[in-house]
Amino acid sequence: MRNNQFLSTTHSLVLRSDRLKINGHKSGVFWLTGLSGSGKSHLAYALELELHKIGINAYVLDGDNIRTGLNSDLDFTDQDRTENIRRIAEVAAIMKDAGMIVITSFISPFKEDRDNARKICGMDEFNEVFIKCPLKICEERDVKGLYKKARNGEIPNFTGISSTYEIPENPNLTIETDKDSIVDCTKTLMDFVVQRVALDK
Repeated sequence: MRNNQFLSTTHSLVLRSDRLKINGHKSGVFWLTGLSGSGKSHLAYALELELHKIGINAYVLDGDNIRTGLNSDLDFTDQDRTENIRRIAEVAAIMKDAGMIVITSFISPFKEDRDNARKICGMDEFNEVFIKCPLKICEERDVKGLYKKARNGEIPNFTGISSTYEIPENPNLTIETDKDSIVDCTKTLMDFVVQRVALDK
């Protein structure tokens, strides 16, 4: 009889709604997609900081903390790009269920992969944010010289050069970083996120 007291439970005894009450805000996934050099990572980290300032729990997932660990076994073939996005979406979904605001910064060039990420994370809690910027401007911003190497054939499967980027058809938000300042872009993104995660009165 005593051993029966330790039968394992099959689910968390803490409801997601309880986590949200403690946080004081809804959780969600904000998926920033766009070409290399469009400003995704800059905006993601600027947003994370602004949310932190007002007490909203947020965390950025990007290549630095995903490609070097969880997805270090993947390369940049179409198949591995798809698997990369799938794993990221699974992690984002878990973090969302834990009550976090998850901000992802990945090129995620294929529509099918982004649509699958939305299904994994939850149709109503996944927000596709298109960081729009012309290829020419992205190349001008490229301090690492990646585009030049790609054009010289030194980097295969480089999005925008030798690999396709499928432009989002109906993103939840579009930010044009070639037209607005980083301050204005951050404010636009911040206002959108705060509106989406506010708890119902």
